[in-house]
Amino acid sequence: MTNMISAEGRRKLQERYDFLWETERPRMVKNMADAAAEGDRSENAEYIYSKKRLREIDRELKHLGDRLKVLKVVYPPLNPTSVSFGCWVSYEDEDGEERCYQLVGPDEFDVSLGKISIDSPVGKALLGKKVDDEVTIKRPAGDLTVTVLAITSRKPE
Repeated sequence: MTNMISAEGRRKLQERYDFLWETERPRMVKNMADAAAEGDRSENAEYIYSKKRLREIDRELKHLGDRLKVLKVVYPPLNPTSVSFGCWVSYEDEDGEERCYQLVGPDEFDVSLGKISIDSPVGKALLGKKVDDEVTIKRPAGDLTVTVLAITSRKPE
């Protein structure tokens, strides 16, 4: 797994960690204590739920803490000539359909926002390519050949 992340992605992970640590975890600890004070814990749904949720929070905090220690913030080049981390890449497939994605680290990908991991098959295929390069993307549904149309450091309008 790649240990690169954008500054925005790093900020979002840190915000998630801080929210869990400062807000969500103390709330669950209080819920658990309140539920425990009611008596029989074995049949207390609120106690059981709070205990389970606290374990999930602690597991996520550990994961986020471990990742935040090793992640390196990487900025895209200002005027990229080839596809690299953080760049926005526009390409056209065999059917003339255009797509545009930003290559980001595996901790921040969100296809609905146009962010794909550099570790994904598409990301790996595009890395290092230049405008007008033909790229073959290996997919389970079959290979797809695309042509790189543009590479920018900022999201195209």
